[in-house]
Amino acid sequence: MNICVVALGKIGLPLAVQFASKGHRVIGADVNEKVVELVNAGVEPFPGEHDLDVKLKQAVDAGLLSATTDTASAVAESEAVVVVVPLFVDAEGTPDFGWMDAATKAIAQGLKPGTLVSYETTLPVGTTRTRWAPMLAEGSGLTAGEDFHLVFSPERVLTGRVFADLRRYPKLVGGVDEASTARGVEFYEQVLDFDERPDLPQANGVWDLGTAEASELAKLAETTYRDVNIGLANQFARFADQNDIDVKKVIEACNSQPYSHIHQPGIAVGGHCIPIYPRMYLWNDPAATVVRSAREANAAMPEYAVDLLAAAYGDLTGVNVLVLGAAYRGGVKETAFSGVFPTVEALRARGAVPFVSDPMYTAEELAAHGLPPHAGEKVSAAILQADHAEYRTLTPADLPDVTVLVDGRRTTDPEAWKGVRRVVIGG
Repeated sequence: MNICVVALGKIGLPLAVQFASKGHRVIGADVNEKVVELVNAGVEPFPGEHDLDVKLKQAVDAGLLSATTDTASAVAESEAVVVVVPLFVDAEGTPDFGWMDAATKAIAQGLKPGTLVSYETTLPVGTTRTRWAPMLAEGSGLTAGEDFHLVFSPERVLTGRVFADLRRYPKLVGGVDEASTARGVEFYEQVLDFDERPDLPQANGVWDLGTAEASELAKLAETTYRDVNIGLANQFARFADQNDIDVKKVIEACNSQPYSHIHQPGIAVGGHCIPIYPRMYLWNDPAATVVRSAREANAAMPEYAVDLLAAAYGDLTGVNVLVLGAAYRGGVKETAFSGVFPTVEALRARGAVPFVSDPMYTAEELAAHGLPPHAGEKVSAAILQADHAEYRTLTPADLPDVTVLVDGRRTTDPEAWKGVRRVVIGG
């Protein structure tokens, strides 16, 4: 089978490599000429994705994967098209379809009868049917559900472990009609591998959700659930702080019962998914007060962490404070919607002088993100923002002048920090 993957980013490229590993011929289309050049050379354009460097080179050397900037021609050569173009939303959750519209119009130019088009980018409910289907029809003269198949099948993976997640989680598929859904299910059964999951209510593999709308909602719902759950945990943690209670022990006790699955509180919720998709859901359902409240609660946590620091340290005016971790989560070199940004701003609002360090970033890279790199300046306090593995062994000897540490992720060893004021969120 000939397959076109549109957008060779941190999800699209591993998908293209996965499809090629099953023996299919894959053409990756991307507007970035440098990315195309590197892929054609068998070199990963970005670091940090487990096994991507090896698998990419194997696919390119085998002649099963190539890249181009000409999306229309790549689509014209393909029987299936998978779209993973980024979609952005503003602070109010209003989607910016600019890049996806451009990609969809290019796809339409090369679309031929019988082709499957699958959108994997997370979308507001109804987008596949009411936006992409008419746009593809207008540009190609073909009708979705009659001349070509159209489905929505959300990506459900985390960067850094895409190949493992592709095997582990069921692939959800819903189309604009029954024939499209059936074709989508057949396609993904041919290009993916699955691990055994005895904990699932039905066999792991490709799941038919019936409609594109159900598949779109499933992606928004599972991510919004996590944001709401974390928001609840953060509310519990703030109450615990006020009443001298260790919320970690409380959550462990609650989760000993199968009806409770409370997540962990923390300084921030970052990444491309959890902070964004609840806002996208609210765009569809503005009356969802629970979702809105949770998003507000989570967005307030970086400032709350700075409040904890001020309560423990005192006046922060002129105080050098080190923020440990620029990444939005441990072990991943990615700053998308990272808590580092609001933490730095909250420190500045308090009059502090913030610095940032991260074992995955050079000083130049931090500065390029608008973050003040730590270059050995004496710091009197620190806030741990990302749960990098390196911080598990962090000790006061590593930060000899620090008198207060706010561990926003409960990553450091409390025994190692005896003698220094160590504060955690939730007691």
